Amino acid sequence: MNGYEVTMVDINDEILAKAKEKIKWSLSKFAEKKRIRQEDADAALARIHTTTSYEEAGKDADLAIEAAPENMDLKKTIFSKLDAATPPHAILASNTSTLSITEMGKATKRPDKVAGMHFFNPPIMMALVEVIKGDSTNQETMNTLADLAKKLGKTPITVRKDVRGFIVNRILGAVFNEAFWAYQRKEATMEGIDSSVKYTGGFPMGWFELGDFVGLDIAYEVGNILYQAYGERFKPCAEVIDPLIKDKKFGQKTGVGFYDWTKGRPRIPFNLLDEYDVDRSWAVAVNEAAWLIHDDAANPADIDTGMKLGTYWPSGPCEYADRVGLDTMLNKLKELYAKYKMEMYKPCPLLEDYVAKGNLGKKTGRGFY
Repeated sequence: MNGYEVTMVDINDEILAKAKEKIKWSLSKFAEKKRIRQEDADAALARIHTTTSYEEAGKDADLAIEAAPENMDLKKTIFSKLDAATPPHAILASNTSTLSITEMGKATKRPDKVAGMHFFNPPIMMALVEVIKGDSTNQETMNTLADLAKKLGKTPITVRKDVRGFIVNRILGAVFNEAFWAYQRKEATMEGIDSSVKYTGGFPMGWFELGDFVGLDIAYEVGNILYQAYGERFKPCAEVIDPLIKDKKFGQKTGVGFYDWTKGRPRIPFNLLDEYDVDRSWAVAVNEAAWLIHDDAANPADIDTGMKLGTYWPSGPCEYADRVGLDTMLNKLKELYAKYKMEMYKPCPLLEDYVAKGNLGKKTGRGFY
């Protein structure tokens, strides 16, 4: 749609034909709604070529973006093929939502030109792109991908270290876990948590509803990757999610997950909006944001932009903490940690450090910002 010639590669012609049909349908919807002109839709479609051959697709490519399933062995095979098929100057990017860019780079002879370029779903509608640096990725590669994202009308955010979950899924993972554990401990009902999050917190969806929407199989997979990476801080609530995974109840796409989707989007009752303390969600989100900054993986502005554009949060965690006070958030974490003794609530040293220095946010003139 932005004037680039694109070749789509897949394992057989049937899949490619179906994909092109889907794109044609999508473009015609835009034209129907007068978002684009019909001739622009036709021109965009004409710029998409298809092949099952890496050599054909790669011979004069400047950039390849891999979007295969989240399986590291599969991705390494693809990167090795791309490395052989593309010119030496080409950048090789992955649309992974959490796997290691560094590992993928090792499957090539150009790890300096391998990076993450994580588009959010659906990419035609969503403005956010996470640009992720592998251990060997050079700055030129990072700049080129960020510039390209802007040329595509997207907003890039930089993940400066190859950390699991990057920015958005890592913070979302913490928030999901908090809600699942609160539900498992019978402190609130599923509907009560979602009602509070939506109507008191102002989030677009409740956490259980969002889990269903994203796909519980994906949430489960990301949850396990985060647990392997960060240990007890991301201890998954197996009792809540495992039975649904076992029964293949993955949410909206299978018709049932936490909710029944067979009759459309679940109705979240308005009258339960005080059942769950939404500041618990904010506290773990702020804590995880602090860890990202502590680990030098991201800056506050990119974290906030990521949560607002990637998940439509009403506010980013860093700006929220600055507004209500970092001391308020720290006290909430300490109170939860004292009560449950779970690593998820253990305050990040950076947060404790800021509060000790009197960087409490707006009220003292300095916080995350």
